[in-house]
Amino acid sequence: MEIVKIGILGVAGVMLALQFKSGRPEYGLYLGAVICLVIFFFSLQGLNTLLLRIREIEKYLSGSGSYMGFLFKAVGITYVCEFCASICKDAGYGAVAGQIEIFGKLSVLLMGIPVLVAVVENINALAGHVG
Repeated sequence: MEIVKIGILGVAGVMLALQFKSGRPEYGLYLGAVICLVIFFFSLQGLNTLLLRIREIEKYLSGSGSYMGFLFKAVGITYVCEFCASICKDAGYGAVAGQIEIFGKLSVLLMGIPVLVAVVENINALAGHVG
């Protein structure tokens, strides 16, 4: 039922922000940012529950803790970048939003390089044992 509450909060916030659009558009932007932050904090609560469940799964997967950490960092980077880019787009700064999105993509790519290296090393080790 949380999704219904978040949906209602989002729609009500947008409707209220639209009221300010003609007279004081900056208030609408501020209200939109506040609504985004409230929804973001609701998301963090769900993410905390997910993190606890993942830690339970990690007990059964030996040596995968670092990979799970990479996964969560990648999800966090993409969520924060999307959040910030959306606010910039709403404010009319599409170019800034685009740069934030590119930075997020590059950050995830750079963060994944050690994982890729580990996979290639494992493949080489297996190939060396077979051949």
